[in-house]
Amino acid sequence: MTMEYRRLGKSGLSVSRLCLGCMSFGEPGKGAHPWVLDEAASRPIIRRALEAGINFFDTANIYADGVSEEITGRALKDHARRDEVVIATKAWGRWGKGPNQGGLSRKALMQAVDDSLRRLGTDYIDLYQIHRWDPETPIEETLEALNDIVRVGKARYIGASSMHGWQFQKALMLSERNGWTKFVSMQNHLNLLYREEEREMLPQCLEEGIGVIPWSPLARGRLTRPWGETTTRSQGDRFGQLLYSRTEESDRLVVDTLSATASARGLPMAQVALAWVLGKEGVTSPIVGVSKLAQLDDALAAMTVTLSPEETGALEAPYIPHPVLGLM
Repeated sequence: MTMEYRRLGKSGLSVSRLCLGCMSFGEPGKGAHPWVLDEAASRPIIRRALEAGINFFDTANIYADGVSEEITGRALKDHARRDEVVIATKAWGRWGKGPNQGGLSRKALMQAVDDSLRRLGTDYIDLYQIHRWDPETPIEETLEALNDIVRVGKARYIGASSMHGWQFQKALMLSERNGWTKFVSMQNHLNLLYREEEREMLPQCLEEGIGVIPWSPLARGRLTRPWGETTTRSQGDRFGQLLYSRTEESDRLVVDTLSATASARGLPMAQVALAWVLGKEGVTSPIVGVSKLAQLDDALAAMTVTLSPEETGALEAPYIPHPVLGLM
C-alpha cells in the first residue's frame, strides 16, 4: 500500500491521508484515562505508522497531563528524521489550577507553547492549534499571540479545532485584516453519527481553502461494533458518553446499516465508517486514535475502500439533526 499525501488546505504543507492521534499514549494511573498505553506499548504503534508512510501526528498539551507529548516526541526522534514528520499539538485546556494555566490568553499561549516544545523535544511545532474557542479572551489577543509564535519560529503553521462557523470566520477575517498568520486547518467533529459540520463548517472550509482533519471519525469506537456492544473504554469514557449517549432510533439505524454494508463487502465496520469520512469532500486527513496494531491496520486498509453512491446514500439516510456537541 502506497501512502497518499495531500496539501493541508491552501498551505504548502504535505500531510499523509491519515493522521495518527496520540491521545492513547500516556502513563496509566497518573492523570490519564485508564485505557491509555504506556511508552513501551505506544512505540510499536508509532513505528508501524511511520513504516506505513504516516507523517502526521497529533497530540495536545493536556493529553495524559503532557505525557502524550513526551512519548510522541521521543518515539519520533528515535524512529524518524525531524524534517520527515509533521508534529501537531494543541493548547487551551487547563494544565494547572492557577488562573492563567489554561485558555488562550497571550500569557497562557506563550507558556503552553514553550512547555510543549520541551516535552516534544523539538525546536518547533509544525501545526500549533487552539483546542477550542476561549470566550474569556478576546480573539484578537489570541490571534496576535499565535502570529508572534509563528514569527519567532516556534511554530510553522496554526490551526483551529471545534467551534461555531461564525467564530472561525471572524478569526480568519481578523487575521487577514491585520496581516497575521491565518489558520490553515480545522480539526472538527465528524463521523456517521455526528454530521452537523456539514451545515456550515465543511462548506466554509472548502470556500476558504482550509484543510479539514476530523477528530473521532469512528465515534470513539461506536462505529466499530454492533449497536449495544460496549468495551472497557466506552464504559469509562465520560466524554464519549456525552457525545454518543443518544438512544434515538436513527442512531441505531446508522450503526445497523453500517454493519450490513460492511458485512456485504466482507469488511470490518471500522473500515467502512472511516472510508465514509475519507470520501467527504474537503476532508484532508482524519485523525485516528488507536490502542492496538490491528486498529491501525484497519485504518490503513480503509484508504483502499471506495463506497458506491448507493452505499453512501444508504449509510447517510437514517441520520437526523443532532444537538451541537463537542465545542467545549
